[in-house]
Amino acid sequence: MSSEPQSVIVPIFNGSSWIDQCFNSILQQELREDVFLEVCVCNDASDDGTVLFLHKWVHIFNQKKIKLKVFNNESGTPKGVGYSKNRAVGISNGAYLCFQDIDDVMLPNRIREQYEKARSLPRDTIVGSQFKRVPENSTNRYTQWANSLPDEKLHIQIYTSHGPTVIMPTWFCHRSVFERIGGFSEQGKGTPEDLIFFYKHLDLGGKVYRVNQCLLIYTYHPSATTFSVMEATIWKIRLERLEHVVLHNWPKFTIWNAGKQGRKLYNSLSVESQKKVTALCDVDKKKVGKIYTPFNSDTRKSGRSVDILHFKDAEPPFVICVKINLTNGEFENNLSSLHLIENIDYVLFS
Repeated sequence: MSSEPQSVIVPIFNGSSWIDQCFNSILQQELREDVFLEVCVCNDASDDGTVLFLHKWVHIFNQKKIKLKVFNNESGTPKGVGYSKNRAVGISNGAYLCFQDIDDVMLPNRIREQYEKARSLPRDTIVGSQFKRVPENSTNRYTQWANSLPDEKLHIQIYTSHGPTVIMPTWFCHRSVFERIGGFSEQGKGTPEDLIFFYKHLDLGGKVYRVNQCLLIYTYHPSATTFSVMEATIWKIRLERLEHVVLHNWPKFTIWNAGKQGRKLYNSLSVESQKKVTALCDVDKKKVGKIYTPFNSDTRKSGRSVDILHFKDAEPPFVICVKINLTNGEFENNLSSLHLIENIDYVLFS
C-alpha cells in the first residue's frame, strides 16, 4: 500500500535557539522511500532571527526532497500557539498531521511508528506516544503519569490538572480530526488550546491512542508556552466539562477531600451542582465529624453547609480532589479498598 502525504506542523515564536536541533531530528526520520513529507511552519511574529534560520532550512530540506512551507505573521504582534498551529495546517497538504513543538526533538522512528499505527486505527483517533523529559527529573509526577497511564484510562482520566492524557507535542492524526473540530482556539496567550481541542475531540466521539514507546524528547524550560497558561483558566475549563458531562447525570455525589482543593471545588460548583453534594470526606481526624460552611467575604454571607465524613462512611459516586502519587500509596490503597470503578463510581479531579 502506497504511503499518504504527511505534514509536520510546527508553530514558532522566537525559536532560533531550537530550530537546528528540531529540524535535524525531522531530517533523521526513518521513512519509506515513497513517503511524501513536508514541514509546515507558522512564524508568529518572531523577532530573534528565526526568519534567517528558516531561510537556511528551506535549502537544507530541499536537498532531502522535503518541502519547508512558511506562513509569516507579519503584523508584528504574536497571536498565540492556537493561531500558529491553524496557519501551519492551513498551508499543509498532508493527509496526516504530525504536531511538533520547536523546542522538542522527535526520535528517528517517530513518524513511521505513529503513521503505521494511525493507518491501522479509525480515522477519528489522536495517536500520541511516550516521551523522555529533559532535563531529567524536571517533572517526575507528570512524566510518570503520562507515560504509564493504562490504555483503557486514556479516555477516562481526563479531568486532572495534567491535561490531555496524550501530550500535545506527541499528537499525530488524520487531517479530518482537525477539520471536524475546526482547528484550535485562537484566544491567544494563556489559552490551553490543546485541552480545549482535546475535549471537543472527545465530545464528538473521537478516540485516543498512545504508542507505548518513547518517540519524543520533551524539553522543559521556563520560557515554554506551557507556563503562559493560567491555572485558573485550566480549572474553569475542566470544571465546566465535569459539570456538563459527569455531574449533570449524577443525582448526588461526595467530594473526596475536605481540605483546600475539595473546598475550592465545592465553592466553584454551580448552585445546581452544589445542591447535589451530600458530604465532603477525608481521612484527617481533625476534619472528620465537622461541618464545612463556606463563607463569601464579598457578600458577607454563608453558603450551604455540608458534613465531613470519613471516606469509609461516605457514599459514591465521588469527585476526588486528591493528587495521585503524593501520599506514599496511602490514598491509592484507601481508594482500592472500596472496589470502585473509575468513571462510574468516581472521577479524578486532582
